[in-house]
Amino acid sequence: MGKQCEVCKAAESKYKCPSCLTPYCSLGCYKKHKEVPCAKSDANGIKAESKVEEQPAASIAEDDESNHRLKRSQLEAVAASEELRKMLRDRELQELITKIDSSPNPKSELEKAMEGPAFREFTDKLLSVISPMDEASV
Repeated sequence: MGKQCEVCKAAESKYKCPSCLTPYCSLGCYKKHKEVPCAKSDANGIKAESKVEEQPAASIAEDDESNHRLKRSQLEAVAASEELRKMLRDRELQELITKIDSSPNPKSELEKAMEGPAFREFTDKLLSVISPMDEASV
């Protein structure tokens, strides 16, 4: 059994907020959650305070997100890649990505997924699409 939706408290959560990892069950609950900035959420504020003493949680999240955000040109390259779209039609790959995203420890799930040849092939292709010039320097 999964976690309960923190927004409606009625359904099982299927997703997590990318900013604060609050579990939610639907688009409606996500929109309701986003009406209030994540940093002001009681449950998430407690988590952030317990993890970090010197730096406010909001600035850490901003730093982390800015380091991992794709540029518009990279997103356009991903959207234009027929090979990536074909790979993403695979049900097993979709389930694996969802499992990583909804995990309480996504880094660990990602490391496990990277052991599989299909996921490794997907990530290699994704990296080649978003940073084709960087491959020559690798």
